[in-house]
Amino acid sequence: MLRGKKIVLGITGGIAAYKAAALCSGLVKQGADVHVIMTDSASKFITELTLQTLSRNPVHIDTFDERNPEVVTHIHLADLADLVLIAPATANTISKMTLGLADDMLSSMLLATTAPIMIAPAMNVHMYQHPAIMQNMNTLVSRGVLMIEPGEGMLACGYVGKGRLEEPETIIRVVHDFFAAQQQREEMRHLMAGRKVTVTAGGTIERIDPVRYITNDSSGKMGIAVARAAYAMGADVRLIAGSVQVPLPEGIDTVRVQSAQDMYEAVIGEWSHTDIMVQTAAVADYRPKTVHATKMKKNDENLVLELEKTTDILESLGQRKNNQFLIGFAAETNNVAEYAMGKVIRKNCDLLVANDVTIAGAGFGTDTNKVQIYDAQGLVEDLPLMSKDDVAFRLLSIAASRLNGVSAS
Repeated sequence: MLRGKKIVLGITGGIAAYKAAALCSGLVKQGADVHVIMTDSASKFITELTLQTLSRNPVHIDTFDERNPEVVTHIHLADLADLVLIAPATANTISKMTLGLADDMLSSMLLATTAPIMIAPAMNVHMYQHPAIMQNMNTLVSRGVLMIEPGEGMLACGYVGKGRLEEPETIIRVVHDFFAAQQQREEMRHLMAGRKVTVTAGGTIERIDPVRYITNDSSGKMGIAVARAAYAMGADVRLIAGSVQVPLPEGIDTVRVQSAQDMYEAVIGEWSHTDIMVQTAAVADYRPKTVHATKMKKNDENLVLELEKTTDILESLGQRKNNQFLIGFAAETNNVAEYAMGKVIRKNCDLLVANDVTIAGAGFGTDTNKVQIYDAQGLVEDLPLMSKDDVAFRLLSIAASRLNGVSAS
């Protein structure tokens, strides 16, 4: 899987830098073409000659040490990389990545590359748990940076806790799995070709009067991520968007709606010629029974607002389903598995994606999500915290595989 893959290995200045020798050697033995960039601090822990011998490529430290006049080295390395792997990644390097600083060879290359970036943090347990570092790592994950969490155990500083660089063998396995998943992604693209995918996104607005309404916290990010993923996989995509807090994707046919009834009518209009329907929208369960034509004036009494049920769109589709593949979403705050399984059966979904919105990074408005995917038999997959784009691709991979009768593993 790694044969011929060009990996830029960034090594930063912590005691765990000594493990980079075994990591570099292991990647090369797997067939990877490894190009090492070290920070000046890293060179105090492990020598340039060691990494040059193991990688069989020049090792780079100084931004201004340009050995080939035909290229600008940090741009050249940024362009050639299939993957950038930073191991170990110190607290300082993680913070610089978050802020977009470029004061050495490694950080300059990181700003210039469009390749996937994977980091393996290593530091003292208290540094790892510092709010600034935790926030910085979450920010990087939200930007699509892949994180290899450190292990727990005795640290070089004498403390016992989380912060130890993951073992080289484990990192190599993660890298291998990344390229395997990337290959699978390419193979899966043709499975969506010719499929019509309809996606709903965002919240609905239920009017009380011309200036007031009931809505929810949905930003539309998850639904838009699903629409983008389906489009990238070759599907014919129609996005039905309610109230969203982010720009709508370019190049995707989009219908704007406002209320739950608007959403229902738009979805029903697409249903007969849809292969996959993905209901990510947070549709209101209730709406005001009376919508006032003019602004309601306040008085000295309490206001009692009578609500009536809206049509359950997902359940309606489940009742009408023929050959369509129906995917629902459920945002929960407790008993996620129990409620999810109830909805799968009751609403006749093929898949239901559930998440606990009280978990950090998994609620409304975030760029990441942590979800569980269920079908009528139970849990299909429990995904770790990842970007909503990655969640979308994994979900659609499972759906496409089931429609085409192939394995999505």
